[in-house]
Amino acid sequence: MKKVIATTEAPQAVGPYSQAVAVGSLLFAAGQIPLDPATGELIDGDVAAQTAQVLQNIAGVLRANGMTFAHVVKSTVFMVDLANFAAMNAVYSQYFTEPFPARSTIQVAGLPKGAQVEIEVIASLE
Repeated sequence: MKKVIATTEAPQAVGPYSQAVAVGSLLFAAGQIPLDPATGELIDGDVAAQTAQVLQNIAGVLRANGMTFAHVVKSTVFMVDLANFAAMNAVYSQYFTEPFPARSTIQVAGLPKGAQVEIEVIASLE
């Protein structure tokens, strides 16, 4: 059975989608961009600051389903400029520990609200 996950610890959806959906032991989280959950506005800052906000938003979504970053099995990172990969990766590595989830990183032409980075995750309670 599908269960919608919603929390005030992450920005409200800016379209017709859920912050996350849980099915059985799996959680499928929508991509998070660096929005301040309190204001819904894009934070100021470089890729490192934006990545930190994105991961804090993801942490809130995970907590809403009784999970942590240790439960993440797959992440997908979308970046406007892969020249900023090292800065994103330095922050990303502060949130994940071994065994690391599988990850894809993709350069895109643009992201909502002018964000520089977006990350989505799949997590499992097993």
